[in-house]
Amino acid sequence: MWNDTDIPLAYLITFRCYGTWLHGDERGSIDCFHNQYKSAYALPNRNRHEHNASKLKGEPVILDAARRASVENAIRETCLIRCWPLPALSVRTNHVHAVVSIGDKKPELALNAFKANATRQLRLDGCWCREESPWVGQGKQTLFME
Repeated sequence: MWNDTDIPLAYLITFRCYGTWLHGDERGSIDCFHNQYKSAYALPNRNRHEHNASKLKGEPVILDAARRASVENAIRETCLIRCWPLPALSVRTNHVHAVVSIGDKKPELALNAFKANATRQLRLDGCWCREESPWVGQGKQTLFME
């Protein structure tokens, strides 16, 4: 489908659960020195990882089957209410991917709505009792044009 405007067809919104990928991790990580497109990850570093793990305010958040279902329901409901087409959604054990069409809205709006409504739904479903958010502070948005 051709989009003859500057409005993206969709965004890939990705957000991660709290504490599941720390700087220094064996998978590498992205930090302020390793954040350019196609640049290498920061190298694994056990001391850095242990330092960051010691600063966590709670246990890393893992989404079991009940939590994943709760998050998925919340995101689908958010898109239904806001009339946002949701061509793809994948809720994993430690992160979420959603491809969503939001027109000329800023992608941060969708990211914040997904995280807030998912947290609310987790609490309603009895899957989240802590006061803190289960999500890492930032997320990532990728633009799809054409």
